[in-house]
Amino acid sequence: MYALEKIKENIAEKINKALGEEIIKASSLVCPPNSEMGDLSLACFQLVKATKKNPGESASWLMEKLSLEIPAVKSMKVIGPYLNFIIDKDFLAEEVIEEIFKTKEKYGQNKEGKGEKVMIEYSNGNTHKEYHIGHLRNICFGEATKEILSANGYDVIPVSYINDFGIHVAKTLWNYLTNKKEWEEGREDKGYLLGKIYVDANRREKEEETAKQMIQLTMKKIEAREGEEYKLWKETRKWSIDYFDKIYKELGVKFKKIFYESEFIDEGKKVVAKLLEEGILKKSEGAVIADLEEKKLGILVVERSDGTALYPVADIPLAIEKFKKYNIKKSIYVVDVRQGLYFQQLFFLLQQMGYKQEMVHLDYEFVKLPEGMMSSRSGNVITYKELKEKMFAQSKIETAKRHEDWSEKKIVEAAEKISLGAMKFEMLKVGSDNVITFDIAKALSFEGYTAAYLQYTYARIQSIFKKSKIKNQKSKINVKNLSEEKESGLIFKMAKYPETVRKAGENYDPAEIARYLFELAQMINDYYHAVPVLKAEEEIKKARLAMLSTACQVMKNGLGLLGIEVLEEM
Repeated sequence: MYALEKIKENIAEKINKALGEEIIKASSLVCPPNSEMGDLSLACFQLVKATKKNPGESASWLMEKLSLEIPAVKSMKVIGPYLNFIIDKDFLAEEVIEEIFKTKEKYGQNKEGKGEKVMIEYSNGNTHKEYHIGHLRNICFGEATKEILSANGYDVIPVSYINDFGIHVAKTLWNYLTNKKEWEEGREDKGYLLGKIYVDANRREKEEETAKQMIQLTMKKIEAREGEEYKLWKETRKWSIDYFDKIYKELGVKFKKIFYESEFIDEGKKVVAKLLEEGILKKSEGAVIADLEEKKLGILVVERSDGTALYPVADIPLAIEKFKKYNIKKSIYVVDVRQGLYFQQLFFLLQQMGYKQEMVHLDYEFVKLPEGMMSSRSGNVITYKELKEKMFAQSKIETAKRHEDWSEKKIVEAAEKISLGAMKFEMLKVGSDNVITFDIAKALSFEGYTAAYLQYTYARIQSIFKKSKIKNQKSKINVKNLSEEKESGLIFKMAKYPETVRKAGENYDPAEIARYLFELAQMINDYYHAVPVLKAEEEIKKARLAMLSTACQVMKNGLGLLGIEVLEEM
């Protein structure tokens, strides 16, 4: 348990003792909106029944009862129906700085999850299509959520599920086979090229009369695993998989298992036949459906009337394998908001089949460009490759401008960390229910709510350490030398980091971490500009350097949860 949590527990315990019954929890104590009100605040509305007084009188009564028996609390004051606690800053500073130096990269982690097995599925790309910035949001959201759940003590199994067998594959292969010469002349990465072929296939489908029939025929041949189409499917599928692996490596993402739709289709058809027998599914105009109208979940089509499979055919046996083989307690699916109804339908079907494990659809909104919404079919997208190249090129220019003395290798390494950090942070800095408008220039800015601002803040403090020539920032300090108001604010902010990690885990919300880091960076920068560090007296300097060292550790830990690397120099 961390310093601020201990203080809250201690206060809650003393309050309950005064009341003579368990009413208050540690979570009842919150940080007031204005720091002048105090450090922690208790709303006394819930005490009315026990005290037989109104909330304001209850607050005053309780303050008298507590009578400063709490070591970490310096004073208390009543403001209306709220009892506010002012924490002893020296006590907190000593506890927090010692905790961070002791736990280092583990500061903020907890055992809330008790080792419970959770599987999180993300980066559910499609082979034979482009990998664009909408996919980037998915993978960043999934990866950060995985890291945050791990920090909260869950045993997290990260997996990906690749759709390698849908109608989009048939479109791409049909277009490739009927224009083979033209496409073979393409010089792009083969996996990237498939995305262009898919976009062109959608154009041709609208313009050519027989296109739909030819695409359906191609799909049937692939599902039957025969002919030239199936042979080409195997070859081109590998192009996409190799391309995805390259992207995962660049983003620093590792999956424990990658599932493919094609591996579950045959088993899925057997499951569908069984569900038909049991009456869970039924036939309708030649198609196989789940009629969920009574549950207000509409109609779910499982197989088309021509016998070709839709998503549930593979999704049902995949879910069964997850539960049986991996023995998970919770299954999380990171898929965009458009699939909300589908996952309600899928989860209901699985529950009808007897699977009672917790299933969560973690949805997120769209990513659009400043000029408007994207569309895979029309090709109006920024692909991952294009975005990365543009971000890297701009980062490299800006880095080279600032560091004419740096080697090419050093410039490239820094530019890669800055551009990847910017891409990830833009996908995570707002809640999943917000549409993202991706603006490259704003994303790379060293000012404002950006990864570059956070990375620059970290690098700036590292430069202070280098100038200080004090090798051990962790040497024993006297916390009474940290008497500035901005120092107290910074220490209290660091004390709140573990609570932020817990909250982000409870809400599956990486944006909680992003917001916290931005606020912390602002406080660090304000402090740096307002309070002298290197010019202070020796003992004060040591104390301030120690405090800044712990602040940098918290920054590094939080950015790590978002998959963003820090830089020692920028």
